[in-house]
Amino acid sequence: MFAAEKPELAGLIERMLRRTASRPGQFGCFGLHEWAMVYRADEHRHAVPLRLGQSGTDRVVESHELRCTHFDAFRFFTADAVPRNRTPLTRDDQPLFEQPGCLHAGMDLYKWALKLGPLVPGELLLDAFELARDIRLLDMEAAPYDLSAWGVVPVPIETPEGKAEYVRRQRRFAERGAVLRARLLESWHGADALAAV
Repeated sequence: MFAAEKPELAGLIERMLRRTASRPGQFGCFGLHEWAMVYRADEHRHAVPLRLGQSGTDRVVESHELRCTHFDAFRFFTADAVPRNRTPLTRDDQPLFEQPGCLHAGMDLYKWALKLGPLVPGELLLDAFELARDIRLLDMEAAPYDLSAWGVVPVPIETPEGKAEYVRRQRRFAERGAVLRARLLESWHGADALAAV
Protein backbone atom coordinates (compact mmCIF):
# COMPACT_ATOMS: atom_id res chain seq x y z
CA MET A 1 0.00 0.00 0.00
CA PHE A 2 2.70 2.49 1.06
CA ALA A 3 4.82 1.59 -1.98
CA ALA A 4 1.85 2.16 -4.30
CA GLU A 5 0.91 5.51 -2.75
CA LYS A 6 4.46 6.91 -2.49
CA PRO A 7 6.57 4.97 -4.99
CA GLU A 8 9.60 7.31 -5.09
CA LEU A 9 9.89 7.59 -1.33
CA ALA A 10 9.25 3.87 -0.88
CA GLY A 11 11.95 3.05 -3.42
CA LEU A 12 14.47 5.32 -1.71
CA ILE A 13 13.79 3.94 1.77
CA GLU A 14 13.96 0.36 0.51
CA ARG A 15 17.28 0.98 -1.26
CA MET A 16 18.81 2.80 1.69
CA LEU A 17 17.80 0.21 4.26
CA ARG A 18 18.63 -2.90 2.22
CA ARG A 19 21.87 -1.67 0.66
CA THR A 20 23.18 -0.31 3.94
CA ALA A 21 22.36 -3.61 5.66
CA SER A 22 24.14 -5.60 2.92
CA ARG A 23 27.52 -3.90 3.37
CA PRO A 24 30.23 -4.35 5.97
CA GLY A 25 30.66 -1.47 8.37
CA GLN A 26 33.64 0.86 8.01
CA PHE A 27 35.13 2.04 11.28
CA GLY A 28 38.11 4.23 10.42
CA CYS A 29 36.53 7.64 9.86
CA PHE A 30 36.92 8.79 13.50
CA GLY A 31 34.17 11.38 13.09
CA LEU A 32 36.39 13.61 10.98
CA HIS A 33 33.38 14.86 9.00
CA GLU A 34 32.83 17.49 11.71
CA TRP A 35 36.48 18.53 11.46
CA ALA A 36 36.22 18.77 7.67
CA MET A 37 33.31 21.19 8.09
CA VAL A 38 35.63 23.74 9.73
CA TYR A 39 38.86 22.93 7.89
CA ARG A 40 40.70 26.14 6.91
CA ALA A 41 37.51 28.12 7.51
CA ASP A 42 37.47 31.81 8.38
CA GLU A 43 33.90 31.49 9.64
CA HIS A 44 32.15 28.51 11.21
CA ARG A 45 28.52 27.43 11.08
CA HIS A 46 28.45 27.24 14.88
CA ALA A 47 29.63 30.06 17.13
CA VAL A 48 31.57 27.67 19.37
CA PRO A 49 35.35 27.73 19.89
CA LEU A 50 37.52 24.92 18.55
CA ARG A 51 39.26 22.76 21.20
CA LEU A 52 42.60 22.86 19.35
CA GLY A 53 42.17 26.24 17.68
CA GLN A 54 42.03 26.64 13.91
CA SER A 55 45.62 25.64 13.12
CA GLY A 56 45.47 22.61 15.44
CA THR A 57 42.18 21.53 13.88
CA ASP A 58 43.60 21.91 10.38
CA ARG A 59 46.63 19.79 11.34
CA VAL A 60 44.36 16.97 12.53
CA VAL A 61 42.53 16.95 9.19
CA GLU A 62 45.79 17.04 7.25
CA SER A 63 47.27 14.15 9.22
CA HIS A 64 44.34 11.82 8.42
CA GLU A 65 42.62 10.43 5.36
CA LEU A 66 39.01 11.63 5.18
CA ARG A 67 36.78 8.59 4.63
CA CYS A 68 33.29 10.03 4.84
CA THR A 69 30.60 7.91 3.12
CA HIS A 70 27.51 9.98 3.99
CA PHE A 71 26.46 12.71 1.59
CA ASP A 72 24.55 14.74 4.20
CA ALA A 73 27.79 15.14 6.16
CA PHE A 74 30.03 15.54 3.12
CA ARG A 75 27.91 18.36 1.66
CA PHE A 76 28.97 20.61 4.54
CA PHE A 77 32.71 20.07 4.06
CA THR A 78 34.64 23.26 3.37
CA ALA A 79 35.86 23.73 -0.20
CA ASP A 80 39.41 22.84 0.91
CA ALA A 81 38.23 19.65 2.62
CA VAL A 82 36.13 18.27 -0.28
CA PRO A 83 39.07 17.02 -2.41
CA ARG A 84 40.65 15.42 0.68
CA ASN A 85 37.79 12.91 0.99
CA ARG A 86 38.65 9.42 -0.24
CA THR A 87 35.55 9.38 -2.47
CA PRO A 88 33.62 12.29 -3.99
CA LEU A 89 29.97 11.96 -2.94
CA THR A 90 26.74 13.11 -4.60
CA ARG A 91 23.08 12.91 -3.59
CA ASP A 92 22.32 10.56 -6.50
CA ASP A 93 25.08 8.17 -5.44
CA GLN A 94 24.05 8.10 -1.79
CA PRO A 95 22.60 4.55 -1.88
CA LEU A 96 25.88 3.30 -3.39
CA PHE A 97 28.08 4.43 -0.49
CA GLU A 98 25.89 4.24 2.62
CA GLN A 99 27.29 1.72 5.11
CA PRO A 100 26.27 0.58 8.60
CA GLY A 101 29.36 1.84 10.45
CA CYS A 102 28.48 5.45 9.63
CA LEU A 103 27.05 7.41 12.55
CA HIS A 104 24.78 9.33 10.20
CA ALA A 105 23.38 6.13 8.68
CA GLY A 106 22.44 5.09 12.21
CA MET A 107 20.81 8.46 12.97
CA ASP A 108 18.94 8.26 9.66
CA LEU A 109 17.02 5.22 10.92
CA TYR A 110 14.91 7.64 12.94
CA LYS A 111 14.29 9.70 9.79
CA TRP A 112 13.19 6.61 7.83
CA ALA A 113 10.94 5.51 10.71
CA LEU A 114 9.25 8.94 10.71
CA LYS A 115 8.76 8.83 6.94
CA LEU A 116 7.14 5.39 7.19
CA GLY A 117 4.70 6.93 9.65
CA PRO A 118 1.96 4.66 11.00
CA LEU A 119 3.61 1.57 9.47
CA VAL A 120 6.17 1.75 12.29
CA PRO A 121 5.11 0.72 15.81
CA GLY A 122 5.64 3.39 18.46
CA GLU A 123 8.17 1.27 20.34
CA LEU A 124 10.33 0.95 17.22
CA LEU A 125 10.08 4.70 16.56
CA LEU A 126 11.22 5.35 20.14
CA ASP A 127 14.12 2.88 19.78
CA ALA A 128 15.22 4.64 16.59
CA PHE A 129 15.00 8.03 18.32
CA GLU A 130 17.08 6.79 21.28
CA LEU A 131 19.74 5.43 18.94
CA ALA A 132 19.87 8.75 17.05
CA ARG A 133 20.17 10.65 20.34
CA ASP A 134 22.98 8.43 21.61
CA ILE A 135 24.85 8.64 18.32
CA ARG A 136 24.50 12.40 18.17
CA LEU A 137 26.18 12.67 21.56
CA LEU A 138 29.24 10.77 20.29
CA ASP A 139 29.16 12.89 17.13
CA MET A 140 29.53 16.00 19.29
CA GLU A 141 31.99 14.46 21.76
CA ALA A 142 34.31 13.61 18.85
CA ALA A 143 33.83 16.97 17.11
CA PRO A 144 36.53 19.67 17.13
CA TYR A 145 34.39 22.02 19.21
CA ASP A 146 34.92 22.92 22.85
CA LEU A 147 31.54 21.99 24.27
CA SER A 148 32.59 22.00 27.91
CA ALA A 149 30.08 24.79 28.64
CA TRP A 150 27.37 22.19 27.94
CA GLY A 151 29.03 19.46 29.99
CA VAL A 152 30.23 17.52 26.95
CA VAL A 153 33.46 15.64 27.62
CA PRO A 154 35.48 15.25 24.40
CA VAL A 155 36.47 11.97 22.79
CA PRO A 156 39.85 13.22 21.52
CA ILE A 157 40.06 11.45 18.16
CA GLU A 158 43.41 13.14 17.54
CA THR A 159 44.91 10.64 20.04
CA PRO A 160 45.22 6.81 19.83
CA GLU A 161 43.06 6.47 22.96
CA GLY A 162 40.36 8.69 21.53
CA LYS A 163 40.34 6.79 18.25
CA ALA A 164 39.97 3.47 20.11
CA GLU A 165 37.07 4.85 22.18
CA TYR A 166 35.37 6.23 19.07
CA VAL A 167 35.61 2.94 17.16
CA ARG A 168 34.43 0.90 20.16
CA ARG A 169 31.28 3.00 20.50
CA GLN A 170 30.79 3.22 16.72
CA ARG A 171 30.74 -0.60 16.53
CA ARG A 172 28.11 -0.82 19.26
CA PHE A 173 25.95 1.70 17.43
CA ALA A 174 26.31 -0.28 14.19
CA GLU A 175 25.08 -3.40 16.00
CA ARG A 176 22.06 -1.56 17.40
CA GLY A 177 21.40 -0.04 13.98
CA ALA A 178 21.47 -3.43 12.24
CA VAL A 179 18.70 -4.69 14.52
CA LEU A 180 16.58 -1.56 13.97
CA ARG A 181 17.13 -1.66 10.20
CA ALA A 182 15.78 -5.22 10.08
CA ARG A 183 12.85 -4.30 12.31
CA LEU A 184 11.95 -1.33 10.09
CA LEU A 185 11.87 -3.49 6.96
CA GLU A 186 9.87 -6.14 8.80
CA SER A 187 7.30 -3.61 10.07
CA TRP A 188 6.89 -1.98 6.69
CA HIS A 189 6.49 -5.18 4.67
CA GLY A 190 4.35 -6.77 7.35
CA ALA A 191 1.97 -3.81 7.31
CA ASP A 192 1.82 -3.78 3.49
CA ALA A 193 1.10 -7.52 3.46
CA LEU A 194 -1.77 -7.08 5.91
CA ALA A 195 -3.22 -4.21 3.86
CA ALA A 196 -3.23 -6.41 0.76
CA VAL A 197 -5.38 -9.11 2.46
